Amino acid sequence: MFNPRFSITPQLTNTLMRLESLRQTISTLHLTPSVLTSLRQSARLQTVHFSTYIEGNRLTLEQIQDLLQGIGTTFPGRERDAAEILGYYAALEHINQLALQRQSLTESDIQRLHALVMGGGKTTITPTPYRDGQNAIYDGNTKALVYLPPEAHDVPTLMANLVAWIATAEQEHFPCPLLAALAHYQFATIHPYYDGNGRTARLLTTLLLHRGGYDLNGLYSLEEYYAKNLQAYYHAISIGQSHNYYMGRAEADITPWLDYFCDGMVESLEAIQKHALMAYGQGSKDTSALLRTLDARQRTVLSLFNTSKVISTKDIQTFFAIKPRAARALCLTWLKNEFLVIKDSAKKKRTYQLHPDLEAQLFGQGK
Repeated sequence: MFNPRFSITPQLTNTLMRLESLRQTISTLHLTPSVLTSLRQSARLQTVHFSTYIEGNRLTLEQIQDLLQGIGTTFPGRERDAAEILGYYAALEHINQLALQRQSLTESDIQRLHALVMGGGKTTITPTPYRDGQNAIYDGNTKALVYLPPEAHDVPTLMANLVAWIATAEQEHFPCPLLAALAHYQFATIHPYYDGNGRTARLLTTLLLHRGGYDLNGLYSLEEYYAKNLQAYYHAISIGQSHNYYMGRAEADITPWLDYFCDGMVESLEAIQKHALMAYGQGSKDTSALLRTLDARQRTVLSLFNTSKVISTKDIQTFFAIKPRAARALCLTWLKNEFLVIKDSAKKKRTYQLHPDLEAQLFGQGK
């Protein structure tokens, strides 16, 4: 079993308390659907940009936005960069579905994430098996050896232990920020693939934060914190002096990494709190009382109505990653409590729109 060595210092305790306070503050801001959608789209774009930038991707934020919107899909000489963006975005989309699952995370889930990362935007993929040989990390400038991960024959056991530890930690309500930080560190330590380890580690972190209640509607991005000072990121995750897994890395005290990671979460949440409060003060107070009457799923699904007046059962099924029967039952409930009304009653192509009174209050007459 993975048995990380760290200390819960007074400083770390205070940081965790600050994180919980920020999470509570942000989660109680009942933002309008348009503001929520805008902040979420911005955070997702930053996540894709900065996580791939860390690995050397050369596309700009504007180019990535065009690529994901299908505007500028050709970048001569940078086809690999474009494929990396599409792969990372596909994996990020898949996380939304995984986060809704109640069962424990599996190795297959992680292998599928990696396959999506490396798949260039393909969504029909086969989970990637772990590496079958030795890999190593070298300094890009000096070519000096930075880290020698564990040998291939040890990787399956180490990954199985990591996944088992995550399941136990979640069941025992281990502090979510620490769980995500430790999983990130250990995945990077194992380095189970020849390529794509960093991106997959950061996606795994995002997934665990979502599962633990720190998703905040996908409004923030930790990747920008890493990318703005890459040397600090590399230094924080390169614990100890040894460059060999078997000569100190596995037993290292990783408290400094936890400090770095949690400080980054505070910085990221403070930034989104600032933006959210600004948006909240620019009109969303008008609908806060109404939004409080809606349950969590109703508030979340409003983002669909921000882009389309009419949605289908299939849209709801895909949005929440639930089975068709569950989506139909949800729609029926929402019809009964006058959240939705039927737009087209055709049994096989039934569509819905918001109740007119609710639509008028949330979106106004121009919607």
